[in-house]
Amino acid sequence: MVALAYVVCALVWGTTWFAIRVCIAPGGYAPLTAAALRFTLAALVIGLAYAIGLARPGPRGRRDLGWMAAAGLANAGSYGLLYLAERYISGGLAATLFALFPLAVAFAAAATKTERVTRTAVLGSLVGLVGVAIIFWDRLSVSGEQAGAVGMVLLAVVLSAIYSVIFKRIADRQHPVAAVGVFAAFTGLALWLAAAVTGATALPWPPPLDPSLAVVYLAVLGTVLVFGCYMYLLRHISLMAVSTLVFIEPVIAMAVDAAFEHSVSLDTGTYVGAVVVFAGVAINVFGPRLVGANAAPSTSGETGDADDGDAPAAVASS
Repeated sequence: MVALAYVVCALVWGTTWFAIRVCIAPGGYAPLTAAALRFTLAALVIGLAYAIGLARPGPRGRRDLGWMAAAGLANAGSYGLLYLAERYISGGLAATLFALFPLAVAFAAAATKTERVTRTAVLGSLVGLVGVAIIFWDRLSVSGEQAGAVGMVLLAVVLSAIYSVIFKRIADRQHPVAAVGVFAAFTGLALWLAAAVTGATALPWPPPLDPSLAVVYLAVLGTVLVFGCYMYLLRHISLMAVSTLVFIEPVIAMAVDAAFEHSVSLDTGTYVGAVVVFAGVAINVFGPRLVGANAAPSTSGETGDADDGDAPAAVASS
């Protein structure tokens, strides 16, 4: 089941980046409206499953509901920014920038005193930021809008790290699908409010076929199924194993872009930056394990440098 959940997350999340582009293409939905529809539909599907007893127990008490509301608010900000950013950059590029997610989780967990930041995490972050800088300057040479979209994705990464730390803290107390349902409901509500503030709640009529199918795909498979699998993985395997998804999803996303994306092209600098980003993430994810494996035991039985031997939050055992 763990292997199946991992494969589902990799394959589906790898394709959702392009599906977002389909949702918000000309003639489709406004970005915030598309995101709101996605999570509202997902919440309704899970609500039906809960009503017939397929997704229980749900959140227990006001404390769990409060945490899920906080996670939903952070997720609304993250996905709102992603949908807005993908008006200007490809799904493959957005997925590559999102590979910085384990680094953000490490520092978010440190900020909440879940774990301390290790030297390998700092080194990985610095290398990853160099890659982001390369991508940013390459996109800036194309247009200011694409450079701004890079900044939106980076902020989305930070917000996603926040809700992931919340998920990790409460994952064991409720059914993973029920948790996603409450989380999606709060996310959808926040996105509808954001859309109302920006005046972007109007829905096209008749509903455009391809964008509407993309919304359904993102809601049912990209939210209900995948977030349920993600919660399941958080309960059963280490965060290090889960975090390796960030290496697979961008590869799938770029393959999908190569087959279907025609409106946004990537230059050599962007690919160079992507390689540097992956190098930084690899240092963060695998560095602590390599240091721990290669450290020579001392006469007292301790191994290596305790700072480097500790796994950062993004790779910590669950």
